[in-house]
Amino acid sequence: MTKRINLALQGGGAHGAFTWGVLDRLLEEDDLEIAAISGTSAGALNGAALKAGLVEGDRETAKENLDWLWTQMGALEDERMPDWMAAFLPAPGLVSKMIEMSPAFTMADTASRIFSPYIYGPFYQNPLQRIAERFHYDAVCNAKKGPAFFVCATNVRTGKIRVFSGKEIHTDVILASACLPTLFQAVEFTDPETGCVEAFWDGGYTGNPGLFPMFDKEFPRDIVVVNINPLERRELPTSPQDIQNRVNEISFNSSLLRELRAIQFVRELIADKRVEKGSMKDVLVHMIADDALMNELSVATKLVPTPHLLGELKEAGRAAAGQFLADHKKKLNKESTVDLEAMFG
Repeated sequence: MTKRINLALQGGGAHGAFTWGVLDRLLEEDDLEIAAISGTSAGALNGAALKAGLVEGDRETAKENLDWLWTQMGALEDERMPDWMAAFLPAPGLVSKMIEMSPAFTMADTASRIFSPYIYGPFYQNPLQRIAERFHYDAVCNAKKGPAFFVCATNVRTGKIRVFSGKEIHTDVILASACLPTLFQAVEFTDPETGCVEAFWDGGYTGNPGLFPMFDKEFPRDIVVVNINPLERRELPTSPQDIQNRVNEISFNSSLLRELRAIQFVRELIADKRVEKGSMKDVLVHMIADDALMNELSVATKLVPTPHLLGELKEAGRAAAGQFLADHKKKLNKESTVDLEAMFG
């Protein structure tokens, strides 16, 4: 029996390679149907590769698209190196510290706080443009097959989330969703919703990712969140780098936590019969994550993709998805596997 799910793909720079692994594994389940995808930043790029592959080909095409995407981001052509060779490579946590403490990263990080991305003038070009263009969005979004796709960006003028869908999505929308304002110039284009030229920044500030588009009755109740920003860190951050990293994680998780809290509130209303049956959707929430791994990493590894680490993240994503399927696949379309009551109690 086919199980229908929605996917919510978080942003988090190069850590989005974890989502690459999750999607690679989920695509191997023939009885799992992806009805809708909501993506932000790296999640939008992953969602674009997935959607385009499913529309223009099949599951294997989607996997090839994802492989191509992350090869362009710096992954090894064959990340499955021999075990004896991998044993000599640094652990992810050590890689993170090495990047953080390197003079090159320190200088680049300092420069991003002093110099604006607008200093390049007419010579500026978004380095992600050639990658986003690969997925032929004019053709893909006009197609009436494949999962619904939602891309989240932040409107600079209003500070509000803007969710693009269907024919609204094009290359600039994908770029807008992944536009960190200290690194890239704001992405500007005419927004069909306002009819005005609007500027957009990374969607992670306002929706990482937005869940509410998938509350529509046409979509299944189940939302599987692929979480790449750890919700909890046990140790108090005390170094400048650790403080900055935790601030980044909290800000990029805040919108997701607000929506999860709203889902729990609605579930309580339904359970207490304080709303008319069927008037509000009883959403089932699931999460695929590896907080232990992500706690070893930092904002440095989000911004500086290293080939071996991208491969490690992919394998971690595959393993996490495999464990999720082993533990919870039978519960899909039946019950939530995230205890929201405990989370917000």
